[in-house]
Amino acid sequence: MRVSLLDRSRTREGESDAESIATTVERAVRADELGFHRFWTAEHHAVPGIAGAAPTVLLAAIGARTRRVRLGTGGVMVPNHNPLVIAEQALLLEALYPGRIDLGLGGSLGFTAPIRRALGRTALHEDDYPIEVERVREYLEGRAEITARPDVEPPPVFLLAVRGGLALAAELGLPAVVGGPTVYDEQRLAAYFRDFRPNATASEPYLVLNVDVSVADTEERARELLLPDAWAYAESREVGEFRAQRPVGEVRRLLDGTTRERRLKAVDDRVAGALFGTPEQVEASLTGLVERTGASEVLANVSTYDRDEVRRTDEFLASLQTPERIAVGPYVRPDTGGAHVPR
Repeated sequence: MRVSLLDRSRTREGESDAESIATTVERAVRADELGFHRFWTAEHHAVPGIAGAAPTVLLAAIGARTRRVRLGTGGVMVPNHNPLVIAEQALLLEALYPGRIDLGLGGSLGFTAPIRRALGRTALHEDDYPIEVERVREYLEGRAEITARPDVEPPPVFLLAVRGGLALAAELGLPAVVGGPTVYDEQRLAAYFRDFRPNATASEPYLVLNVDVSVADTEERARELLLPDAWAYAESREVGEFRAQRPVGEVRRLLDGTTRERRLKAVDDRVAGALFGTPEQVEASLTGLVERTGASEVLANVSTYDRDEVRRTDEFLASLQTPERIAVGPYVRPDTGGAHVPR
């Protein structure tokens, strides 16, 4: 199984944005040591609780601290930027870290109306996104009126499955990243494989599943670890802010004390969409999901208040892609004596 990590630079209560960014960099260094295939960062503008606003800048810092892991944007939101600038930043990263950069593109607008106004884009017409994606590719591939610099081999482009991104990825012959309910939408996933148009850079479809993952000694504990992010998500739908994560115990008290059925349902729905449980349960769930969907890779989102729990889950996920089931953490049976050899 090919496994990668998505890090959104989520903050915790009592933690500064700068501390969260520093933790993202250190986590990437550890991901490199553990042998993960990719480490991607996300773009969120002016959202409380999420410190990462400029994934390309963050990847430049991460690249300087890592040696092997591929680095990607998950993703750059095309409506927020000029296509030439997107291409220039991706090419600059490729020049700095040759053969290690992925350009993930998405089509989401800002989280709230004030953010959209600040970014200068309050609406997106039906044909805008495909046109702007193609303009980015023209600059990357040297097909535009001007040559984007630096003039290096372009990194691969991935499309996030938002704003028709899955169908567009099939049409353009690009790798696709799907998350949320789309992960379980067999018809849409089948359409991607059916409609994929091979080209010079991709001869066959490549599907990446972005899923929330939580692993613990018991299924109940693994579910609990999902609650801080699920609560923040449910809360954001009412207050317009994706707030910093609270400790699990505090969130449990908040859940026990609320009578808002809508919020409780939002939390339950968020948890239900995740893969959680004991190591054996999560491995079986991931394996089954990959087999059912035909995906080539899992892009895991591991997010809870306790960073030690994040680290332990990262170690377990890393063990899934080692051919000899080498142990790298407490949730893996030490089949080879507990050693780990980075790849």
